[in-house]
Amino acid sequence: MTLRELIESSAARLTQAGVSFGHGTTNAFDEAAWLVLWSMGLPLDTPLDDGPDSESKRPVAPVESARAATLLEARISTRKPAAYLTQEAWLQGVAFYVDERVIVPRSLIAELLVDGGIDYFLRESTHKVLDLCTGNGSLAVIAAMVFPDVTVDAADISADALAVARINVDKHALGERIRLVESDGLSALPGPYDLILCNPPYVNAKSMAELPAEYKAEPAIALSGNQSGGSDGMDFIRVLLQQAPRHMAPGAVLVLEIGNERAFFEAAFPELEVIWLDTSAGEDQVLLVAKEALLL
Repeated sequence: MTLRELIESSAARLTQAGVSFGHGTTNAFDEAAWLVLWSMGLPLDTPLDDGPDSESKRPVAPVESARAATLLEARISTRKPAAYLTQEAWLQGVAFYVDERVIVPRSLIAELLVDGGIDYFLRESTHKVLDLCTGNGSLAVIAAMVFPDVTVDAADISADALAVARINVDKHALGERIRLVESDGLSALPGPYDLILCNPPYVNAKSMAELPAEYKAEPAIALSGNQSGGSDGMDFIRVLLQQAPRHMAPGAVLVLEIGNERAFFEAAFPELEVIWLDTSAGEDQVLLVAKEALLL
């Protein structure tokens, strides 16, 4: 069996099993390639096309096939995201450690940081950044990489999540510029900050109930925006937008991810002036709001 054949047969098995994607891949072939390549100790960017450097026809030894099959069956039987099985996730080309204490990093804010999608709204005096709801610390790490002259507070209510973030901050040798803070929202974060990044819990109650098993394997506290008794997913965001101006420097901006919840956001904040940012997932997933708009 060749490498390409093993990946294709694994993809067919994933499709047949009806697993869900969205934690680093969007389809069965890419997910199968991730699992097979990782199990064989091969780089995830191993070329699989028909080019001269392709490894698609590389023979697969029986022991390698067996390891891949074991990982594939674990993916199917547990319905855990592949990143939990490999304890590795990639975001904008950066590798991060992950486990069940955090959601798998996939924030579109990372894309905006790397592509310069928010640079227009920043100032020369932008030096203090907050990554609120940091999870495994991926946005804090990427922000520190993209903006070498800033310091970042990476905050989360979960001590478990911060333990994972510590692994990633140390992995990328950014301990001198990233401070980890345990905080319930903004309560332990006086600021003032020039830029706040936040990928908060925002999923509404109906959507939470309908999530595939792969998403239910993640910490609900990082997904459900209904933990104060609401149902529209905006509980955390209501408090955040009310309190944020007191923690923001003059001219500061807040970049907020809300996924597929734009309708609920606009219903909750009909008068708020925001800017919707263009991402690979469209113009309704991430917004930017200035401190001045929050004070109106």
